Amino acid sequence: MDGKKNFIPLKDLEIYQLSRKLSAIAWEIYSRLSYQEKKTWGDQMLESIDSVGANIAEGYGRYHYLEKMRFYFISRASLSEGKEHWLDLGFERGQISQEEWDQICAIHKPLQIKLNNMISKTYESKKGGENGRN
Repeated sequence: MDGKKNFIPLKDLEIYQLSRKLSAIAWEIYSRLSYQEKKTWGDQMLESIDSVGANIAEGYGRYHYLEKMRFYFISRASLSEGKEHWLDLGFERGQISQEEWDQICAIHKPLQIKLNNMISKTYESKKGGENGRN
């Protein structure tokens, strides 16, 4: 092989797949909320969770490592906001079942770790002149 990495399509990235699973759970929760609950809690919860995958996608589509990292940092912050604040509040307030909470937690930790690893690998790629597609 010539030493170049093969391009991995976005949908094949485990980190992106995890973000989509989390979005699917968030949508299920959002779909059953009343209008008032959607406006006071649900909209912000859903936007922050959907932002995780959206920013992974946008960062992955960028070429320069600094642009990539910027979107991965936003994705990590959205994950923190969505899970640690909005979903936690929803669980506390009884909007999220124990089963859903367990699914959320099972996705959150590996997603958080993979985001941190993606940020680190993207930063390291600048040393080797790679474009940071990992």
